[in-house]
Amino acid sequence: MLSRLRNMFRVPDLRTKILFTLLIVGVYRLGAHIPVPYVDFGQIQNLQEQANNSGVVGFLDLFSGGAITNVAIFFLGIMPYITSSIIMQLLGVVIPKLEQWQKEGQTGQKKITQWTRYLTIALALVQSTGFVFALHQGKGGLLGAAGFEGKDLIPNFGTGRAALIVLTWTAGTAMVMWLGELITQRGVGNGMSILIFASVVSSLPAQGGQIYTEGSKLQFFVVLAIGIGMIVAIVFVESGQRRIPVQFAKRVVGRRMYGGQSTYIPLKVNQSGVIPVIFASSILSFPALIASILPNSGFGADIRNFIDDELVSNQSWFYIGFYTLLIVFFAYFYTAIAFNPAQQADIIRKQGGFIPGIRPGPATEKYLAKTLNRITLPGSLFLALIAITPLLVFALWDISQFPFGGTALLITVGVALETMKQIDSQLMMRNYEGFLA
Repeated sequence: MLSRLRNMFRVPDLRTKILFTLLIVGVYRLGAHIPVPYVDFGQIQNLQEQANNSGVVGFLDLFSGGAITNVAIFFLGIMPYITSSIIMQLLGVVIPKLEQWQKEGQTGQKKITQWTRYLTIALALVQSTGFVFALHQGKGGLLGAAGFEGKDLIPNFGTGRAALIVLTWTAGTAMVMWLGELITQRGVGNGMSILIFASVVSSLPAQGGQIYTEGSKLQFFVVLAIGIGMIVAIVFVESGQRRIPVQFAKRVVGRRMYGGQSTYIPLKVNQSGVIPVIFASSILSFPALIASILPNSGFGADIRNFIDDELVSNQSWFYIGFYTLLIVFFAYFYTAIAFNPAQQADIIRKQGGFIPGIRPGPATEKYLAKTLNRITLPGSLFLALIAITPLLVFALWDISQFPFGGTALLITVGVALETMKQIDSQLMMRNYEGFLA
């Protein structure tokens, strides 16, 4: 392993890319700890002490690496860009122009990327405005800090100060997006994924230390064993795929013969990645936002109490069950969007290929759809199991922090595997032994 790590730095080009990536990650982490102007720094410190990542944006704080509880210039982190990318991908199914761009290759992808940037800035403006007023009006509970209601984090609030904070957070989002694209172009791996990876990993030591201080040593080592087991399971499932063989018929063009080759279509067991977990968590955040504006008396109070007890508290069995159903639903939903059996069957037919034992055309489409539905079920159940395991530990041991959350592990393991594959391919090109050799 040490020899393989040394091989990474033997190649000047690869060494430069790795060091550049680390530099950009350092800039990103610095921006996650610099507070915006005009906020009460003393109240921020109190918020950090009381926050437990169980609020509405506790999930977002995971992706920002603590920038939310720091009220930093990178407050929104990478989430507006992720949301914009998902929206553009979903709209590609219903808007013909976007679907046309998706088929145009690199030229169309540049247009989609540009519109994704515009949508990211628009979302950042809307979210920044909402959070500015929430912090001023004492909605500290939105940041996962129990008992922090009524605390004004922006004293002497005015239009000018609010506009400057909104502008700072929006500019911070644009800069995070730019940093991610720099890593993609000049560094190693996918830039946005690397930034998310850095944010998630940065919170693990503090959460592990809190487990050690809150619970017993036995609980700490049991949680550690559960985390290692989840990592092994994620690596196993993420690497699993169903290979559908495809045979291409021979054809003569001029004096040359083409075709006659065999290949396969790799269908991953977890085709949708971590997207269903993100969707499900986002859906479950809306009831808490609604509860924050409901009255404290009458029928509104009953609805608010139900939401607080069943849809906000992640230790509720109703919450866990509903969360599981949402993950399974979005796994099928996103897989149906990401992989189109009809389009794939048409591509195979046009290229003169066929699946052995299956007729080209509608029969191939039906076979692909049936196979995809079968492997999506265990993949979705696996995602749900990984996501709810920390919640079950919450409910059984009453632990406020779980350092090996399902979403965090899915992201970190997935990004680590993809980055290792990219480094390994560059090492193998230069006849060095890679990570996966």
